[in-house]
Amino acid sequence: MQPRDLSDHVAYEAGRGIEEVARELGRDPSEFIKLASNENPHGPSPAAAVAIRETASSVSSYPKAAHADLTTAVAARWGVTDEQVWLANGGDGAIDYLHRATLEPGDDVLVPSPGFAYYGMSSRFHHGDVREYDLEREDDFEQDADAVLERYEGDRLVFVTSPHNPTGSTMPLEEIERLADATDDETLIAVDEAYGEFADRDSAVALIEGLDGFEARDDVAVLRTFSKVYGLAGVRLGYAVVPEEWADAYARVNTPFAASELACRAGLAAIDDEEHVVRTVETTREARAYMREHVDAHVWESEGNFVLVDVGDASAVANEMQDRGVIVRDCSSFGLPGCIRITCGTEAETERAVETLNAVLKDLDLETQPPGDSTAEVADS
Repeated sequence: MQPRDLSDHVAYEAGRGIEEVARELGRDPSEFIKLASNENPHGPSPAAAVAIRETASSVSSYPKAAHADLTTAVAARWGVTDEQVWLANGGDGAIDYLHRATLEPGDDVLVPSPGFAYYGMSSRFHHGDVREYDLEREDDFEQDADAVLERYEGDRLVFVTSPHNPTGSTMPLEEIERLADATDDETLIAVDEAYGEFADRDSAVALIEGLDGFEARDDVAVLRTFSKVYGLAGVRLGYAVVPEEWADAYARVNTPFAASELACRAGLAAIDDEEHVVRTVETTREARAYMREHVDAHVWESEGNFVLVDVGDASAVANEMQDRGVIVRDCSSFGLPGCIRITCGTEAETERAVETLNAVLKDLDLETQPPGDSTAEVADS
């Protein structure tokens, strides 16, 4: 017996960890810093770490109360009803729930390219077909409704990533509204705001609730995560905020107790840890500015906790930086073989990454591609 045909499924490539790299190279893990996975350089919210320790003795119980308490806290954060908050096992779990709630076999999902591979993976898991719209390098990966609508063909779901991974670009709310207006009534616009806390923009929840002069909509959902600004990537906690009309669907698509007791208690503590959030956002903004000023290559403006850098040959640069103790993300898997992505680290980590990258670029003597020129990227493909 064999599994079903998975030939159309693309495996997700996660950023490499310090222990993995150190074992492979036969070196001490303390020699390395990891700036490849957009993790929080300050670690988890201290309040969340305390909550995890205190909760450890109660993990024999199902997290019904904790799940309800966190749902209420998240709903209060956004000014929505509890029923509009769909807790999940990470942001990818929330993507799964939206697909479960919307897709019939053969429905199309429209996703950005470059973009997060799991949008397409999850769609295929749920027997949906995947189509792509392009964010163009020559336009600095600018996001607007027209870029999506050029490829739109009545797709059931359209994913917008704002801030976008790996480029850091965002789509203004007015453009998301225009996109929603121009698509069919049965098309859901799913706005992935995993990096939303780092952006100087309002959340698309305003479109769901009819805030800030927008009319309330039933065709927009927002994805958020505790992995980034709260530093809880390891406990797997995310959620979707959906229109009121979608409230009843959660009970029918939810995996029982999808968010664990530890995750829910950590989330409850983290959501009120404003000091950790402020510190993390400030570190991110300083690191982005430092890299744009000091890297000897083109660095795109970013509103995430990372930057995208044109280095000419991503594989060569990432491998050489790794050999020198700095792990960054080769963006070839995103379809950008000339670019690397560097997570915003602490001040010391960011300075080390910039110094290492500049030295590697000089030693390898690579030709990087001027902004707005796509010729070299095509040649690298």
